[in-house]
Amino acid sequence: MQLRAWEEKDIPVIAEMEKRCFPKDPWTERMLFDALNTSYMWNVLAEEGGQVCGYACIGCLFETADLMNIAVDFPFRGRGVASALMDALHAKAKELGAERMMLEVHVANAPAIALYQKYGYEKIAVRKNYYGDGEDADIMQKIL
Repeated sequence: MQLRAWEEKDIPVIAEMEKRCFPKDPWTERMLFDALNTSYMWNVLAEEGGQVCGYACIGCLFETADLMNIAVDFPFRGRGVASALMDALHAKAKELGAERMMLEVHVANAPAIALYQKYGYEKIAVRKNYYGDGEDADIMQKIL
């Protein structure tokens, strides 16, 4: 598996994966394009044999980095892709001067919550009606 920055040519592939991974509320190609071209955003994807198997992005302003999105396509889950992406995100956030990383996660997304807890994230609050379907999100934080 190799990690590299997103490129514009990757956006359609990432958008299709986004629909598979988050069918209720996927990011659009426009949102992904904006994430690629926003100065305070940093993007990474994982490839295996030339195939995109996962991706992630953070926004970093001042002392706080926000995990905006992370996904691993179904056939590649359980192979360490999410861990590799998280390691890259944390390293970049520190490089950019962040002192903490924050994220929102669907309260029912047990696999994601377990991943974040493995990395030392702690729930600090609940954001009511965060998702388009009215579901809540846990706000989690990690001190870097």
